[in-house]
Amino acid sequence: MYRVAAIGGDGIGPEIIHEGKKVLDAAGERFGFDIAWDDFGIGAERYLETGELVTEEELKDLSRYRAIYFGAIGDERVTPGILEKGILLRIRFHFDQFVNLRPIRLLEGVPTPLAGKGPADINFLVVRENTEDFYVGIGSRFHGSQKTTLCIERELYHAIFNLDIVSDAEELAYQIGVITREGAERVISYAFDLAVQRQKKLTSVDKANVLSDVYGLWREVFAEVAARNPGVSTEFTFVDAITMWFVKNPEWFDVVVTPNMFGDIITDLGAMIQGGLGLAPGANINPVGTSMFEPIHGSAPKYKGLNVANPVATIWAGSMLLDHLGEHAAASAVLQAIERSIADGVVTKDMGGHAKTSDVGNYLSRIVLSG
Repeated sequence: MYRVAAIGGDGIGPEIIHEGKKVLDAAGERFGFDIAWDDFGIGAERYLETGELVTEEELKDLSRYRAIYFGAIGDERVTPGILEKGILLRIRFHFDQFVNLRPIRLLEGVPTPLAGKGPADINFLVVRENTEDFYVGIGSRFHGSQKTTLCIERELYHAIFNLDIVSDAEELAYQIGVITREGAERVISYAFDLAVQRQKKLTSVDKANVLSDVYGLWREVFAEVAARNPGVSTEFTFVDAITMWFVKNPEWFDVVVTPNMFGDIITDLGAMIQGGLGLAPGANINPVGTSMFEPIHGSAPKYKGLNVANPVATIWAGSMLLDHLGEHAAASAVLQAIERSIADGVVTKDMGGHAKTSDVGNYLSRIVLSG
């Protein structure tokens, strides 16, 4: 018996989580385990009614689970950023989910915008550091009358501001990126462990040629961890270059490890080359704590309740959840069922089909059960 927390969230989130639960329950029936789902009513509706995002009591409750199954967040009635920061990022940071794991894999039967490429060419993992870099929230904005307060920032971050620009600017904003040796080492080590299980090749992404302090440290730590893993082939690439190579030669990559901001960018590119957001799952992992599994698309509020949303990314994220729990055969069966559903044409409109959200969930459940 596994207890899993479920947060449907907003828009299409509850619908796709419902289908994900259905498929994972079918996997449990076939492979001999049960999942007890505990639902948490966290999202826009409650925020609009009560002003609550995630309470301290809920965080305490969620800490008792190894896995959270998360739908989507975002509502047009709420200012952008409030729900995303106050719920999604709050959970990620609170539980120190320092690994954002994104499989970039083109499934059989799915078209890619890359000419001449197929499933054999697009099959790699991106390991994105998930708690540092420019996402730590150190930043501010200043108007002309507030310029005297900048003396503190000049003292602490002496290279940030050009004094001539500051003295003439009517308003300015700044954001500080932070990478720690400990933060870099743990996520890079995680990526090396994955590479050992695959093709023993690891690519590190940075921009150390320009942002030499923060990403210089990243590169140094990568080299140190690489020295402890001589069986893994390694390479460095700048973030602008890797966007080019993702498009031109995706077959070069096996495991890619990247700081937070660059990972945020290149994984969306990865989602497009693997067939679109409806086919892109993600995991926020704390290897010894509470982890969270989710599709990477948004809440699509205009499709709420229409039974037309593509649940595949959510169900694939559910496969990752099962793998995290140690149910590897069940996880593989769910992914195989997704490929079978695509081959059989049981897909939603965004993939050229006519199936409803629930049709896809029902079909996948039957495939998983029948083997």
